[in-house]
Amino acid sequence: MQVRNDRAYAVSRSWELWRDKRGRLSWLRIATLALLLFPLAKALFDADAIIHGARPLNDMIHRAGFWALVFLGVTLAVTPFRHIARYGQLVDVRRMLGVGSFCYIATHLMLFTADQGFNLGKVVHEITHRWYLIVGGTAWLGLAVLAITSTDGMQRRIGGMHWRRLHQLVYVIALLALIHYFQQTKADVTVPVFAASLFGWLIAYRVLAWWRGTNELSTLSIFALSVVVSALTFAGEAIGIGIAFHVSPLRVLDVAFNFQAGIRPGWEVLAAGLAVTGLDFVRSRWNARRRRLRAVAAE
Repeated sequence: MQVRNDRAYAVSRSWELWRDKRGRLSWLRIATLALLLFPLAKALFDADAIIHGARPLNDMIHRAGFWALVFLGVTLAVTPFRHIARYGQLVDVRRMLGVGSFCYIATHLMLFTADQGFNLGKVVHEITHRWYLIVGGTAWLGLAVLAITSTDGMQRRIGGMHWRRLHQLVYVIALLALIHYFQQTKADVTVPVFAASLFGWLIAYRVLAWWRGTNELSTLSIFALSVVVSALTFAGEAIGIGIAFHVSPLRVLDVAFNFQAGIRPGWEVLAAGLAVTGLDFVRSRWNARRRRLRAVAAE
């Protein structure tokens, strides 16, 4: 009887997402929950505009898909930012963010099903016969597998090494999600280009850290990485627009320096990279100062 009570207590505590693994109230988890619920609050705030829009259900479908992609990116950002910000506790909310991303992509599919009049046969036909839906459906299936296997119990059952290999599929899922996002964007690809560049930065950070055999990159390396990814963003956008509209990529690059025409994604990526570089610089100097003070106190 005591064992059953202990199990029931453990299950009830597992639903208390605002507590860490030790059962203590975690402000980081509370902030993460608030972040995950923000899109719902925003949708409620925009309810009048959504309801009176041309296609309310389609609007909600796109919103859910967009936030699924956002939270997938935030999940991938946990690993590099725990080192950049020197805040290892971020790992504690990585699972919450990943499952939250799946919840939004599940809502994305549910709303799409509603848009098809809950005709499951039609839904299956659409997903298996339209290229952009095949890509999106594959990403959905991948995230579902990762969400199901995200628990501690599944990790023990699968085994640590196999579990880590399985969850490396998140990089393929992210690529598929980005392709789906580009395919869904009809005209202005500014936001998809910006999103793809941020994902590229996160992946490049991992590759560079792996190549150097370390978890942390120097401030100079982060700065160089940001500049390179920004330059590739400018080049990639120019080539893509040049091919799509049959113009010279050099003419597109000229527009990038015309700020009256708008801020291009390359500049936004550079600004984000410089902000991250500044964070790493401040945190590294702060930690170095603390170590010196501890050394002096120990003498």
